[in-house]
Amino acid sequence: MKAPLSWIKDYIDLDDLNIEQIAHHLTMVGLEVEGIRLVGLPKPEDERHEFNYEGISWDREKFLVAEVLEVMPHPNADRLVLCRLNDGSQELTILTGAPNLYPYKGKGTLAQPLKVAYAREGAILYDGHQPGQVLTKLKRAVIRGVESFSMICSEKELGISDEHEGVIILDADAPVGKPLVDYMGDAVFDISILPNMVRDASMIGIARELAAVTRRELRLPEGIPLPQGDALSKRVSLEVHKPELNPRFMLGMVENVQAQPSPYWVQRRLNLAGMRPIDALVDATNYTMLETGEPLHAFDYDLLLRRAGGNAPSIITRTAQPGETLTLLDGTTQPLDENMEVVADSAGPLSLAGIMGGVESGISAQTRDVLLEAASWNFINIRQTLSKLKIPSEAGWRFSRGIHPALADQALRLCLQRLLAWGGGRLVEGVLDAYPLPPQDPVVTLKEEEIISHLGAEISLEEAEGILERLGFECLLQEGKLSAKTPPIRLDIGEGLIGKASLMEEIARIYGYERIPSKRLATELPAPVFDKQLDTEEKIRDILVSLGLQDTVAYRQTSPQREACILPDQAVDPGVAYVRIKNPISSDRTVLRRSGLATMLELLEYNSKFRPSLALFEIGPVFLPVEGQLLPNEALRLSVGMAGLREMPTWQTKTPEPRDFYDLKGILEALLRGLHIPEVSYRPAEHPTFHPGKCAQVLSGEQALGVFGELHPMVQEHYEFEALPVLAAELDADQLVALSRVEFEHEPLSPYPPMVEDIAVIVAEETPAAALEAAIHQAGGKLLVDVHLFDIYRGEQLGPGKKSMAYQLTYQAYDRTLTDKDAETIRNRVVRALAREFGAVLRSA
Repeated sequence: MKAPLSWIKDYIDLDDLNIEQIAHHLTMVGLEVEGIRLVGLPKPEDERHEFNYEGISWDREKFLVAEVLEVMPHPNADRLVLCRLNDGSQELTILTGAPNLYPYKGKGTLAQPLKVAYAREGAILYDGHQPGQVLTKLKRAVIRGVESFSMICSEKELGISDEHEGVIILDADAPVGKPLVDYMGDAVFDISILPNMVRDASMIGIARELAAVTRRELRLPEGIPLPQGDALSKRVSLEVHKPELNPRFMLGMVENVQAQPSPYWVQRRLNLAGMRPIDALVDATNYTMLETGEPLHAFDYDLLLRRAGGNAPSIITRTAQPGETLTLLDGTTQPLDENMEVVADSAGPLSLAGIMGGVESGISAQTRDVLLEAASWNFINIRQTLSKLKIPSEAGWRFSRGIHPALADQALRLCLQRLLAWGGGRLVEGVLDAYPLPPQDPVVTLKEEEIISHLGAEISLEEAEGILERLGFECLLQEGKLSAKTPPIRLDIGEGLIGKASLMEEIARIYGYERIPSKRLATELPAPVFDKQLDTEEKIRDILVSLGLQDTVAYRQTSPQREACILPDQAVDPGVAYVRIKNPISSDRTVLRRSGLATMLELLEYNSKFRPSLALFEIGPVFLPVEGQLLPNEALRLSVGMAGLREMPTWQTKTPEPRDFYDLKGILEALLRGLHIPEVSYRPAEHPTFHPGKCAQVLSGEQALGVFGELHPMVQEHYEFEALPVLAAELDADQLVALSRVEFEHEPLSPYPPMVEDIAVIVAEETPAAALEAAIHQAGGKLLVDVHLFDIYRGEQLGPGKKSMAYQLTYQAYDRTLTDKDAETIRNRVVRALAREFGAVLRSA
């Protein structure tokens, strides 16, 4: 939120604090100042600055308030004029091409001089004709035969806004000759408003925080007394159908107004706060919203009257009916559903409640009678509507965080006052106020020992009382207890323990976090407790990252249709139950996932557009509904995805090989070995997601751990993969945690040299390599310390249905150096075992 300093000063005296000090106070109470834009004011002279500054300062001698006494034609240019100008010390002739001065050209001395912002020769300002903000220095020049050495400024040249089509026309009471920085120099704080501090998304809210922390008086605007009488009730009626969605709705009315420009000081403040001025009617509602935090909406009463066929219109707040649509002020037509709250009349919806008005009843330059709405809405309903329709709205941003219904009264009084002051007209007697569901403002009680215990600072109840009263709480201190009633501007204070915590946070904010002393804990920290689940998860991550994979976090929300993409026919099984989300973030994320494989393939699909080689993993839950149980079973899954090249291209390997089934198998082998999971084996498997013949199941003993393989071609067609082939795995991470060994035996290193030899055996094609390796280990005994498959060969000389598998065998003893005879004995034993179990034949060449 952008907050001009001059606006904040309407409610609190801050003249003895510089910009840096004010920004520091705001940040320390939770209103973080992300930047400061200078609009005329000088930068603080401190050597070090805590905040980022931008903008320009106006030299007191170079920028002045001046008045244009006469606008004369340029002798050589139709689009230029000469202005007779008084800067408070002398009269000058100034050349300008501002189109908003053309109406005054050739009319002689003006009865009402035009007050303007004047820059003298040598002034540094922004170039109004350059894109962006480019600083320039005013120099003498001759333009179309007339010397120019100074200028009347536009808003862009002074850094107020990007408007440069005309010069600034100041209000008539601007004092001629006064330095411009003293008259309207400003600084704009860019403040980050936390979701639970929407009460401070207003100038009054910001001033209240500053008043509390600096112990200063807060001056609140009163507005006009709400008019009494029944004139309004005869011209419009009001109905609230669902108080739980619309706790309060107020209407006031001003007639015979004019949609004329607002006073310049109003336009300038709106520009600095990030809102474009329109006219007095629109500006009054926007100004009041920024001032109080309560969004308002103005209806054109004559349009409502026309929609009602000349009868008194009825304003109805209700939920939308099926099939209704609404064209909003931004020009978009939005489909409505039965959960969306609208403001309507007998002809249909008028506005999207708390978010944006409709174009058919909005005010315009022709509006003469304004019906003004100030209301309160259910913040959850507003948030849901915003989520569905994706509409950016200042009003929606505020109402979706919770606005207290009591603010409607204050905002209505202030806005009616400004409509009368800026747009003229007459106030219609009476106000309609439907308040069916007023909130109960909680009362919270604190003891001094509770404050000291929780905050760690010696804060007395008297000091706490002062802090809370400055924040608007009604406090009562008696019998060693402080009772505080929540002010009717806040909905974030709870009851009971939550309320106590909220109040202590308020006390700590204003007392000052930096004043709370550092203390040692009263007792020693307990010994750390080993959490196998957490530690094993982290170990899995460490192992996979060390193997070159990247950790990811995927959406837990999905849809049955998205998950069905991992099946060749994409058929959604109606018998499969999902955990459904009541308030989904989008139409394609309506349930919680049952498979980590589907989300991993989506990650691969998206990221394959940017990299030719991917290796990703995710450890996360899937959500499996349990019949008769409210909460689902959150089973932990490990998903691995790999795609594209085995390594990135280099000058040495210009065409690297693509990854294959064995790359993924090697990753899983290394992982399971690092977790010390016992009796790991792999078996051929069939799975609809994976390519037949390129899929395997991984087991520990007879316990299935998961499945992996190369993606089925028909499944691959459901995704837009740039990198091929695609390999994936999904393992039961809960089983990995349960089977992993924290304590395991280490084999000592032998001081004696190993013996290494290779053997190749011819076996049937269907013989599994894992089974063959297991048989070699068993036959080799303790002296066979390592077996490594390094080659598989198929050829005509081997015969049909045969393959040659070559292994490197490593022999080593822990008590002696092995001899050739020892190696021969082990080798012969291995060959005999393979021949007996698999019919293997030792290959000689």
